[in-house]
Amino acid sequence: MKNFLKFKKTAIISLLLILCLVLSSFVFATGETDENSNKVKNVILMIPDGMTIAHTTLARWYQGGEPLAMDELACGLVRTYSANNPITDSAPAGTAYATGYKTQNRYLSIFPEISSMPGVGQVEEKDFYKPIVTILEAAKKSGKSTGLVVTCQFPHATPAAFASHSDNRNDYENIAEQMVYNRVDVVFGGGWKYIGKNSRKDKEDLVSYLKQNGFEVTNSWEVAKNYYGSKIWGLFAQDYMHYDIDRNGTGEPSLAEMTQKALQILSKNRNGFFLMVEGSEIDWASHANDPVGVVSDVLAFDRAVKVALDFAKSRNDTAVIIAPDHTNGGMTLGNYSASADSVLLNNFLKYIRKATRTGAGVEEILGNNRTDENIKKVVSKYYGIDNLTQDEINAIKNAPAGRLNYVLGPMISKRSYIGWTSNDHTGEEVVLYAYHPNGYVPHGVIDNTEVCDYMAEIMGIDLGSFNENAYISNADLEEKGYDVFIDTGNPYNIQLVINSKGKTYTIPQNKNVLIEGNKQYTLKYVSVYIPGAKKFFVSSEVEDLLK
Repeated sequence: MKNFLKFKKTAIISLLLILCLVLSSFVFATGETDENSNKVKNVILMIPDGMTIAHTTLARWYQGGEPLAMDELACGLVRTYSANNPITDSAPAGTAYATGYKTQNRYLSIFPEISSMPGVGQVEEKDFYKPIVTILEAAKKSGKSTGLVVTCQFPHATPAAFASHSDNRNDYENIAEQMVYNRVDVVFGGGWKYIGKNSRKDKEDLVSYLKQNGFEVTNSWEVAKNYYGSKIWGLFAQDYMHYDIDRNGTGEPSLAEMTQKALQILSKNRNGFFLMVEGSEIDWASHANDPVGVVSDVLAFDRAVKVALDFAKSRNDTAVIIAPDHTNGGMTLGNYSASADSVLLNNFLKYIRKATRTGAGVEEILGNNRTDENIKKVVSKYYGIDNLTQDEINAIKNAPAGRLNYVLGPMISKRSYIGWTSNDHTGEEVVLYAYHPNGYVPHGVIDNTEVCDYMAEIMGIDLGSFNENAYISNADLEEKGYDVFIDTGNPYNIQLVINSKGKTYTIPQNKNVLIEGNKQYTLKYVSVYIPGAKKFFVSSEVEDLLK
């Protein structure tokens, strides 16, 4: 009897195992388990602005050859061209990551009217300049928390691409207002002057608006790092923050510290979050051909990468994508004065390791005291250079305000056998790095728009459905028979005015509100005015409110 029961038990177990195998084979064939296992709650996109392979190589040598935190994640290359140019600027590059669409240089998350690059489809004329819903906006509308962590001023091109829409990336005040009304949950970086009532041309009190909507708003890192709520804007400089190596004594936090705090706050949301972290000033150092700034901020960015990776690896619901938006400067380790046999590692690193400030930091120290002797003294102390020529001294003395790094950077580069081809962006591919808890990452050479597609896929967000009926234009409303005009009487507060059934409706630019008499309605999307085209785009549910 015991043997029979043992046989029966064994048979049942065997049948169950066979059944499980059949079921698992069926599920694998349908792809359902794989598809679900690829979904994550949280996505951290990290953008080292302007970073090239030469940047990372130099940063590795600077820290003794030790690998960077991002090295283990390298998995492919990203093509960076914009809709109208082989060399992108940060606005369309950020737009591609934010929306999955290419646009033209200077534009932020709107459709282009010029699509001249191979493989970029032409947009219908009626959709020229139309705002494109970003992955940050879609994530927020899906119940997730959202964050932007940068070292530049927050309405600068890359962060702006995720939370605003404009045909002019330099229109900081209007961009800032859109970003505020988009109510991004966590914003850390610079740019206090763009939300302060007294420093804005339109005198909008964006600080009060944020506070009235439950945000902590501060310019103090001490306040921010001790905040344990869920919504905060911490802007730690009036404009942009310092390079990392210049930050001691300023009270400004590091990119890693801001990233750590943002993750602490955003991870409270059970629905998950989307966070974009930018190493903003890698790009600026490259524009200036300043290798000290490059090393400073590549390593600062990499420390933030480690924070993000440690967070992601401590759980199973978070993906990290690291992708520069473009290359910059044409930096090379080796120039026309270098040969493979004559230049040793110390020749590259000697002066960069001696430097304790970037050119921008030295400019602050020099101030207006640009005598020959003081220039020699300061450059010797902070750069270890004791052999300045008179021509170099004169160049330092005559450097325009805010441009001394464009003088000192090349001096360091020349002494370090580092070559540069440009003070601007270049058009090569960039390295893609990615971490997914199940190893589901892109490989090969992909387009920058595919980075957004990948993020949307793993978060389970259908960006197409968000864009399908998000915006209508003033022309659309006119075609439907509404009496519409754009009121430009106050250039700092342009409004769309709609007359319908004896009532007047007003929609101010950059806000997500519709006003009718004493009534105010909150709209799904911020309103966008494109001055050059005289186009005003509003959230599509406006039409329902007019009926």
